[in-house]
Amino acid sequence: MNTTEQLQPKFVKESRAVKSSYVLPPDTNNYRTLFGGKLMAYIDDIAAISAIRHARKQVVTASTDSVDFLHPIKEGQSVCLESFVTWTHKTSMEVFVKVIAEELLTGDRKICATSFLTFVALGEDGIPAPVPKVIPESPEEIELHNTAPRRAEARRIRRIESQKFAQEFGVKKPWE
Repeated sequence: MNTTEQLQPKFVKESRAVKSSYVLPPDTNNYRTLFGGKLMAYIDDIAAISAIRHARKQVVTASTDSVDFLHPIKEGQSVCLESFVTWTHKTSMEVFVKVIAEELLTGDRKICATSFLTFVALGEDGIPAPVPKVIPESPEEIELHNTAPRRAEARRIRRIESQKFAQEFGVKKPWE
């Protein structure tokens, strides 16, 4: 495939990924709810799959903008994560992840978390590489696409602040 073919815009649905898991006792904390860190690992994993599907290149996580825990996910429920690329820049992609818990015996489902992550595509040389634009279709996809520039600007500002903190605080020995 040549570069022109790779950079043809792609529909959001082409990057959609779904992952389900049964929440068992080793996955839970002392409240018998899914460990937040375990859910965050699931989120990063499924989001990376969406980013790779969109770019058809290796990717790295550039940022996790947010993980908003809305409801606990309980032992015995299933957790289903849905992800897709919402927006792209030159070499980066914003990925939205929706986390749904299901009470398996009743079928009751609710959104328990949402998250936005940014990935950068890498060429074979390990250098950031261009990614195709994204084409939203559904109302959900269009809304997320249209509001993405605002989130991108917030990320840019937050990154500047993070770099400032890193410079100011530097690396110190624990006893200093």
